[in-house]
Amino acid sequence: MDRRKFVSVGAASLTILPFLGFASILNNNETPVKPKWLLDLIKMNDEGIKIPAAKKITDPNDHFYGAYVNGFNIPTPHSTAGFIDQACIAIGTPESIYYRSATLLKELEDAFKGILKLQHEDGTIDLVDSNFHSTPDTAFIVKVMAPLYAILKNSNTPGQEKILVLFEQFLKRAGNALATGGIHTPNHRWVVSAALVRVNEQFPDKKYTDRVNQWLNEHIDLDPDGQYTEKSTGGYSAVVDRVLITVSKGMNRPEILDAVRKNIMMMRYYLHPNGEVVTEASNRQDKGQIDRMDPYYYACRFLALKDNNGEMAEMCRMIEKNNFRSLLGSMSYFLSDPGLWKELPASKEIPTSYVKTFPYSGVVRIRRGNWDTTLLTNNAGFMTFHKGNAVLQGIRVAGSFFGKGQFQSAEIKEENGKWIMRNKLDGPYYQPMPADKISPDGDLAKMPRTLREKSNIQNIEYTVIISETGKGMQVDFDIKGTDRVPIVVELIFRRGGTFQGVLQQDKPDIFAFKEQEGIYTVGNDQLHFGPGLGLHTWFQLRGALPHIDNPTVYVTGFTPFKHSMHFS
Repeated sequence: MDRRKFVSVGAASLTILPFLGFASILNNNETPVKPKWLLDLIKMNDEGIKIPAAKKITDPNDHFYGAYVNGFNIPTPHSTAGFIDQACIAIGTPESIYYRSATLLKELEDAFKGILKLQHEDGTIDLVDSNFHSTPDTAFIVKVMAPLYAILKNSNTPGQEKILVLFEQFLKRAGNALATGGIHTPNHRWVVSAALVRVNEQFPDKKYTDRVNQWLNEHIDLDPDGQYTEKSTGGYSAVVDRVLITVSKGMNRPEILDAVRKNIMMMRYYLHPNGEVVTEASNRQDKGQIDRMDPYYYACRFLALKDNNGEMAEMCRMIEKNNFRSLLGSMSYFLSDPGLWKELPASKEIPTSYVKTFPYSGVVRIRRGNWDTTLLTNNAGFMTFHKGNAVLQGIRVAGSFFGKGQFQSAEIKEENGKWIMRNKLDGPYYQPMPADKISPDGDLAKMPRTLREKSNIQNIEYTVIISETGKGMQVDFDIKGTDRVPIVVELIFRRGGTFQGVLQQDKPDIFAFKEQEGIYTVGNDQLHFGPGLGLHTWFQLRGALPHIDNPTVYVTGFTPFKHSMHFS
């Protein structure tokens, strides 16, 4: 594939970098100059380098001498790769105080010797948390490290030759593993593919691109909502966007970028007013976690410049304002693609007032300026409400009904501007086994309950109706069926605020209404909620999900249970 070299000039001298012609956002007659934001990141990278590093194994008799340990004092390739990334950027970047540093180069040599000890003969590395001889975890490291090989090589640092030999050994070993190894999750296909593209940039080999094409034959797993299979808005969606750009460039497949565009344009509607993203529908470990748009920065910047897209430029500026330091994680991307150094196009306002349905994800998003709500199918926490930084993380409702009374709805229906969720449960009893079905040895495993006649059937039917008010949302509960079933509604708040109108009970984080309305205050943001109801104090019903370790306000009653609450 085509590569270009950009030569340093004047005071803002530039590292000579490999550059893919397909990816170039620069005109042929432009000379790239590092912008201030990139120089600031280089300085931040320098500040993170410590010699000697506290996490380095310094005992020359240790088998893993030169490697770096994690927080549990275990030498890991990930900890070691983190230092390698920092050091390569610093040594290979003229604006760094460590540019061509002999001292740092020696530290880098030690680190490579250490990581090679941590790399298996088959080319893989371990994620000591869970995955061993892991192709995907090898890919996560390689996709970042491989571009740095060129940055280090093109710096022409005296004495770099032996480090480059070690670097090449690591990458080629890894390339062999990536070209044959398997994966666990959908996003791993694209991470492995991106890592293969990066290795192929440095050491072209048809086996790398053949393997990428084999994965690409499965097609990109994007649904009509613009969401990837894992729905991991706080984690892997951003990873997939980044690596698909790499694959698109490296394989000269511009059509792959359509998936990235659709995903990021969907993310406009997954933004809370405080810059966080909706994670409650995720299928991965970020489900319900606090995450932001930060990891999407590289993809937003790339497409903002490529497409002259003002909304993506606005998302970049929002990330820069909220958490500029998060950009450090994309340094290898920025340094290896001078096209990203151009000024972003003018911002275009992203949506802040809408009702948006994502049926394939089971999500409804409603936002009105400084507040928003998320409705969720197949989720016990069926609704969230954000008022700036005052956050109701979830509403749950349960009945003490045969040990299975936790409510969740398989669908959300819109009727006359209202959103309706329903669920119905039965609680049967069972008659004696028919005589011809009785096992002579009395073994109940041979007499399943499905063979018994049901009787005395009880039922509970949940209907939750959600609608907009002038200032927020209203939730109407209508729970009926068997009478006198205890009911609990949980209002689960994020930590960090203070309450008015509610009273702490006999356990921490357990609150009940003492007035008709409650107020939750975080900084200058206030979330009003109510009215309350408290007909019993049995807060942890049998069969309901356990209390979440967050401040929770309880509403209690019995069936038939009809109660309306507002959130504003």
